[in-house]
Amino acid sequence: MIYFASDFHLGINADRTSRERERQLVRWLDQIKEDAEAIYLLGDLFFWFDYKRVVPKGYVRFLGKLAELRDRGVPIYFFIGNHDMWMFDYFEKEFDIPIYRESQVINIKGKTFFIGHGDGKGPADYGYKRLKKIFANPLCQWLFARLHPNFGLWLAEKWILASKGEQPQPPTFTHIKKEWLYQYATQKSQEIEADYFIFGHRHLPIHQLLPNGKSHYINLGDWLFHNSYLAFDGQMARHLFFESDRAVVYGKGND
Repeated sequence: MIYFASDFHLGINADRTSRERERQLVRWLDQIKEDAEAIYLLGDLFFWFDYKRVVPKGYVRFLGKLAELRDRGVPIYFFIGNHDMWMFDYFEKEFDIPIYRESQVINIKGKTFFIGHGDGKGPADYGYKRLKKIFANPLCQWLFARLHPNFGLWLAEKWILASKGEQPQPPTFTHIKKEWLYQYATQKSQEIEADYFIFGHRHLPIHQLLPNGKSHYINLGDWLFHNSYLAFDGQMARHLFFESDRAVVYGKGND
């Protein structure tokens, strides 16, 4: 079985504390480790900055479980999101987990997947797209690295809480045609023959057949509220929900 998940947002409290959510993720990884042929993590696992000699405090249970799975030989692939875009080589050196900064086209069990976190894709959201260019600038990254980790991580935490609020609320779904990533996948499906376009970032479990009648747009959802993930067995891609009462998949066109 191939598993996909994203948007854990460890470090942020929501329905549960970050520590409770981390323990839940460890239980999930323990559950899937016996049949996992590969695990794709599509970003926003936590806020991260790759200091050369400092590991950001927290997430030790989660990171330890990733190390255990890699030691068992389970392949894990990490696509950075907007919260962990300053991940450089720690995962690659410490866990032998490849890091992808851009969307990738990957063949999995005979099906073609277009995979990425999804931030900055599709129309609108121009403010964030400009901000992302600043954050991705090597000079800005070099300057941030000059800050003491205590101050740098405190500043990042304040920024995140200011953008998401002290108590994040679940996102709402109105109509599939208003979903930016659905629009992006629709346009991309005219350029790339993919069976599945899979993203995170939106925080809603969505599965929608695209207008071409053969490709599927899938958003994984999140673990702030939904505990949702995707399982692919070679024939069918299904949303599943771990210890969650929000077992709702938006859109239509499910297998």
